[in-house]
Amino acid sequence: MESLLERSRKINRLLQRAAGNPVDFQEMASVMRDVLGANTYIVGRHARVLGYAFVEGFTCDIMEDIVFQSERFPEQYNEQLLRIDETQANFCQVGNACVFDLDKKCVFNNKLTTVVPIVGGGQRLGTLVLSKFNVRFDDEDLVLAEYGATVVGMEILRSKADKIEEEARKRAAVHVALATLSYSELEAVEHIFAELDGDEGILVASKIADRAGITRSVIVNALRKFESAGVIESKSLGMKGTYIRILNDHLLEELEKLRR
Repeated sequence: MESLLERSRKINRLLQRAAGNPVDFQEMASVMRDVLGANTYIVGRHARVLGYAFVEGFTCDIMEDIVFQSERFPEQYNEQLLRIDETQANFCQVGNACVFDLDKKCVFNNKLTTVVPIVGGGQRLGTLVLSKFNVRFDDEDLVLAEYGATVVGMEILRSKADKIEEEARKRAAVHVALATLSYSELEAVEHIFAELDGDEGILVASKIADRAGITRSVIVNALRKFESAGVIESKSLGMKGTYIRILNDHLLEELEKLRR
């Protein structure tokens, strides 16, 4: 049996390998399974399964369907998990019922579950759910489980911060692109994107120029500026026109604001 120190070092090595990059929740679940000898599920606040790992021989059709197909815990069960605000260890279902379908019996006897809330930044971020069979979680297991939940919480917060930063960068790119346009070019792009069907499409610059009463060169210049800013990509199709695809999902939103 490995010592607490040896097992905690396995979690530390995962962080060291990440070297500042986001930790893979699937890999984290595998490490927790190995150090605890337990089925491990990392569940987000909104019930999405972020990572999972099974002890060999301890899976069932219901659980496999949840993690492989729906990739979400049932909402009702997730609500029960979110009501648990501190580690709850070694509890069994009444009558050995399946936690996901109370009308069915668990296919394994004496299943022991431990639930550890994942908290970060003063908010509930998710839940670490652990299951053993015929073996109780001891104090060292619980120390490692809570350490693992802390690591996961830090990674969820980092992921959220990265997404916020990326959204801010994309929005700023659109603002910069729009600021480079002349009045006539801005009018041109409004006509261009009104022609698109969703985020991509083919347009004929001469037709748009005729309808909008602007020159074709204004349309071409506007597209070049947007492409240089990285908010669209375009490709000439010769006589068929120009293929355009929007790369920045904030572009249409910001154009709509300008029309108001």
